[in-house]
Amino acid sequence: MSPEFFLIDDLLSQLSAIAPDSIVSRTFFSNDRAKAILFGFAAGQELSEHTSARPGILHFLQGQARLTLGSHATQAGPGMWVHMQPNLAHSIYAETDVVMLLYLL
Repeated sequence: MSPEFFLIDDLLSQLSAIAPDSIVSRTFFSNDRAKAILFGFAAGQELSEHTSARPGILHFLQGQARLTLGSHATQAGPGMWVHMQPNLAHSIYAETDVVMLLYLL
């Protein structure tokens, strides 16, 4: 790995198969400023409401999910990108198999 950059040719190859009734995650980058985690949700799986002390970015790559940000509920699909301030209550329910990136800043 070069100290000047970090490169992954195929991000989805970093995620193992998503087994039924499971959530898989893989931290593929971490330094003192950011952490990047790739998530795979099987349909019907949920991250219940929680908060983070750090700002975060959600980027949905595949599938359909119900996303709740504070009191705002919305449908998330491929291409949706969300920046969240610290301590925002949020939850994710996978309606289909979902692949999502989480960046903690």
